[in-house]
Amino acid sequence: MVELEEACFSYDGRPVLRDLSVTLEPGSFHFLTGPSGAGKTTFLKLLYLEHLPDSGSFTLFGDNPVEATRREITLLRRRIGVVFQDFRLLEHMTVAENIALPLRVAGRDPQGYANDVAELVRWVGLGQHMDALPRQLSAGEKQRTAIARAVINSPDLILADEPTGNVDPDMGGRILRLLIELNGLGKTVVVATHDLSLIRAARGTVGARILRLAGGTITQGAGEL
Repeated sequence: MVELEEACFSYDGRPVLRDLSVTLEPGSFHFLTGPSGAGKTTFLKLLYLEHLPDSGSFTLFGDNPVEATRREITLLRRRIGVVFQDFRLLEHMTVAENIALPLRVAGRDPQGYANDVAELVRWVGLGQHMDALPRQLSAGEKQRTAIARAVINSPDLILADEPTGNVDPDMGGRILRLLIELNGLGKTVVVATHDLSLIRAARGTVGARILRLAGGTITQGAGEL
């Protein structure tokens, strides 16, 4: 599904990621770990095509994004769902409207996806908040809204950047269970996190692999800590 081979990326000539050689198999679950400033968010931005490598090879869903047209990049991005740590919800839209936004942007008929949105709202446990605005939600409720928005298009790859960083441990466990359920549906999941307890909690449930990022490069390993 994803393969980077000796890929490098720099900001203004300053190397941030170097010699990345990573393979993510379809249906796999990965935790991305590393110290603050190691480049975890930058690595995720490579995966969802906000950045492209300066050198090396990159294959995503069998295609080479570096050589893709703008339209081809757009189509590739529709196969990727991203959960941001800061939620990035639109404050003037309700929970249901935020979740449906990717479908609206894609030009889908609202009458055709209304039932899908309502079902997804219930799945993340927000059935009572469908018409609520983000300012009326707790941090955990906002994060579950963000997860629902990320998966409304049924993406093949789900990327979560510190999804439990702004919630309490109980809500963090609930969010992790949602991500594990998505992995059980065949989605490839990558979770960037500092939270070792989160990794330990998932280790006995899913065959999680660990991507350790340090010094601008990644090592891959099994779920041992």
